[in-house]
Amino acid sequence: MAKLKKIDGPQKAAIFLMAMGDEFSREVFRGLTDYEIKLLGKRMASLEDVTIPVDAVQEIMDEFQQMSSEVSGITGKGMDHLREALVGALGSEKAKPIIESITQATDTAAFSALRRVDPFLLVDYLKGEHPQTIALVLAHLDYLKTAQIIKELPEKLQPEIIYRMANLGMVPSGVIEDIDNVLKKEIEAMGSTESKKLGGVETVAEIMNQMDHTTENNIFATLEEMDADLAEGIRQKMFVFEDIVHIDNRGIQTILKEITNEDLALALKTATESLKDLVLRNMSSRASEMLVDDMEAMGPVKLSDVENAQQTIVRVVRKLETAGKIVIGGKGGEDVLV
Repeated sequence: MAKLKKIDGPQKAAIFLMAMGDEFSREVFRGLTDYEIKLLGKRMASLEDVTIPVDAVQEIMDEFQQMSSEVSGITGKGMDHLREALVGALGSEKAKPIIESITQATDTAAFSALRRVDPFLLVDYLKGEHPQTIALVLAHLDYLKTAQIIKELPEKLQPEIIYRMANLGMVPSGVIEDIDNVLKKEIEAMGSTESKKLGGVETVAEIMNQMDHTTENNIFATLEEMDADLAEGIRQKMFVFEDIVHIDNRGIQTILKEITNEDLALALKTATESLKDLVLRNMSSRASEMLVDDMEAMGPVKLSDVENAQQTIVRVVRKLETAGKIVIGGKGGEDVLV
């Protein structure tokens, strides 16, 4: 076999693709022009009877790693394919440092300061920027924060941002660094980059859960006159469907008399095993068997339907508790039964 002599660019690309394997090569070829495919194909064919030293292959891999660090924007499916291909070709241990280097050189470091900023504050910073800049910044943030920001941007700007994000492609690292540095200075000038939510319905509900029933009833009596919707919102946060597990057997039997089998079967779809067991233990053998059969025959259902059924049962539980027919444990310390 002939030995490899001086290696040009296309030859390096051919060796790289051969090292990465057929599947990776096919993915690359899909994005090339006809001319590029012919050029690479010729170079790969010319290597059929050529011995390629291991150190030469490693040198080409290292060069690829270095060139990758000079650009940013390898995201989504492209990075996933590259990661899988590198692991498949080199093994996890050899591929790890290369993957880490590429990842660090792309979007993990860029705009890191923005990730600590509240999305609503980021909207004020970004809405005055060029759509391409906004798209570039949002492409480096997590999906949830990006969605929150886009939702708050002007409606006519939203589709343009999505379009530009989808077509970003490869972006020179220098451009990203320049934009990142400008935004960092603006954030530092503002002062605090983080915000903390205080109070709120969830906090109040947790506090109310620790109160005795007398104090709780006094507060709600006045609160319902001030803001009935707020009072109901707090009540909903105070008691959730899974809290039924804290009700004793007699209480469970009382609840079962007030709800339909259809609502019960739906509501138990996402319930914990402990709650399911509690309910089934308090039914007759025939009734429990029918309930289990109904749940199995039901098949997949909408989560919204399950949640609606659970809320229906929760309303029944609250009504029975208010009437003094059941006691819900775990509120304001241990209940004293007399």
